[in-house]
Amino acid sequence: MVHTPILVELPNKSQSSVALSSSMFAHRLCAFENISKQCAPALRYSQRRWAQVHDVRFLVTHQRADNITERYREKLKQKAAQEGLQSVDELKAVYKNRNKNESDKATTNAAFPPPPPPPPSPTSIDLSSTPSSPPAKAPAPPGLKTLSSYLDLPKTLALPPKEIEYIWRLRHANSSTSLCAILPSQTYLRIQQTARKHPHFILPLPREGSSGAEIHFLQWSFPAPDTATVVFTHLAEYKLRGEFSQPHTTITMHLELMEEKGLVLMQGQVLEGRGVNVEEARWLVLCLQKFYGGEEGDHVSRRRLLEKFSQGDETFRVEDLVDEAEKIV
Repeated sequence: MVHTPILVELPNKSQSSVALSSSMFAHRLCAFENISKQCAPALRYSQRRWAQVHDVRFLVTHQRADNITERYREKLKQKAAQEGLQSVDELKAVYKNRNKNESDKATTNAAFPPPPPPPPSPTSIDLSSTPSSPPAKAPAPPGLKTLSSYLDLPKTLALPPKEIEYIWRLRHANSSTSLCAILPSQTYLRIQQTARKHPHFILPLPREGSSGAEIHFLQWSFPAPDTATVVFTHLAEYKLRGEFSQPHTTITMHLELMEEKGLVLMQGQVLEGRGVNVEEARWLVLCLQKFYGGEEGDHVSRRRLLEKFSQGDETFRVEDLVDEAEKIV
């Protein structure tokens, strides 16, 4: 391609001409076009930032109340007539008050919920609907032998009283230091009633070849609901050592068969080397039964001796006690 030189006349200048090649002009033209393209997005952006955007939802929902009232005036009039009101304004006032009352009620219920109902008191429980069960018996203290330590209770309860008595005596027949007996329940109940009133007493033990008697101290205790015990101690030793004295004879009465069989099984142990043999211990047990198990009105003098001893009456005399003991033989 052949480039033709261009002559340009400059006013107010000398008559010199400048020749520009067409290639240089074309190069500048292309540069101008590139600059124009780069500036175009900036120009369009500056125009777009002045645009205003309207939220159509706002325009639709935020209308004037008057326009809504006018649009539904006919329906509001019908509603007012149904409510027995004269105008739409009265209908608005009624519903305004109603909405306010409901709002206050909801706020009150939310802020102050009703208290829960009180739990039922023990006195309000229907006792007739609850099955009656016998109170549980307290367990025996450690070391205390109950009747189950000697006999199989379920099998024993299935036997008649005569066989139970025979088995109980046979159970202690081979022991030279053992005591055993069987008491009717009525006799034991009288003994127990007296023992709870007079848990301590003294009994005389006559000695062969001597005009006097040896005095022994007895103590009752009830360590378990089905067990009662009696311990015998020399009175001289008890005065010397008190509660630290060692008993020579221990008696235990088992009440497990008293309700169903009407029997109380008694067993005792005589300690060797304590100055009392089995026959003498049996005498003391017999005296105990006579003093504690007498019926009402029987042997009033013996009961009077029990009362004097328990009360610490100064009129209590050992001689009277020995006289009563001799009448037992």
